Amino acid sequence: MQRIVDVRTAALSHPTYLTLGNFDGMHRGHAALLGQLRAVADQHTPVAQTALLTFDPHPLTVLRPQIAHHLLTTPAERLVLGEQLSIDFGIIQPFNLEIAALSAQVFVELLKAHLNLAGLVVGPDFALGRNREGTLDRLRELGQTLDYSVHVLEPIEWQGHAVRSSVIRTFLREGDVTAAHTLLGRPYHATGTVVEGDRRGRLLGTPTANLQLAEAKLWPADGVYATRTWVTQPGTTQADGTQLADGTLPGTQHPYWSVTNLGVRPTVDGVQRRFETHLLDFPPVGNDGNLYGQSVTVEFFA
Repeated sequence: MQRIVDVRTAALSHPTYLTLGNFDGMHRGHAALLGQLRAVADQHTPVAQTALLTFDPHPLTVLRPQIAHHLLTTPAERLVLGEQLSIDFGIIQPFNLEIAALSAQVFVELLKAHLNLAGLVVGPDFALGRNREGTLDRLRELGQTLDYSVHVLEPIEWQGHAVRSSVIRTFLREGDVTAAHTLLGRPYHATGTVVEGDRRGRLLGTPTANLQLAEAKLWPADGVYATRTWVTQPGTTQADGTQLADGTLPGTQHPYWSVTNLGVRPTVDGVQRRFETHLLDFPPVGNDGNLYGQSVTVEFFA
């Protein structure tokens, strides 16, 4: 996947089918939408390219700053997941009051000019532009003038549940990571940097990695979880030759089964909420086990 920062910096020459939105969670519904995007693009003659546009920060944090909003996936994580579904271009669009004030027509004209827009693939409740004026009917009307098509995928259910980010958030806040896993189609995960703790676990023979996550990342409910932690092995890199960094998913990393505790520690300090992971069978032979400063990913199973 090729990354683009701000659609206004792009200049794509080939026809592009686009889906856009928050895509927080990149759950089964989003995966179905991206699959439809790929299928529609493949039917174009000649075969068209695909693009996923997501926003950073989340529009709610700009439009309703007084309300705290926590993310299931960071923008970088969404692009990694989109790449796994064979999407060609990933666009992280900066969102601010200037972008929020654009009319639907002006925003779509930007998409046409910079992405060579051939079609939009969206859900049934999709709208864009100032005050959400760009309804499906309005987008179809603009498409007749600007020469692009609009394709709508109906929402999906999975095992009796509507597949929505809000439902997944509720499960996680209740500590039901298994139900969240079902709707996501993969374990819920958090990527963070290992920071210095007070080393009490090491003294007790059960050392833990203390993770510092992105401030907006949603934590499951306080409790103890069966998890799997992915750690970069010494000298390993991503396929493109760059070191793994925050926001990545397991790639060249090695998995260790782990036990993760979320919450305060009433017998120690009882104030600061912590994210602590004890890796089983770690460190491996020949490794000193020092993870400080490393980015690791923790997946929640039960």
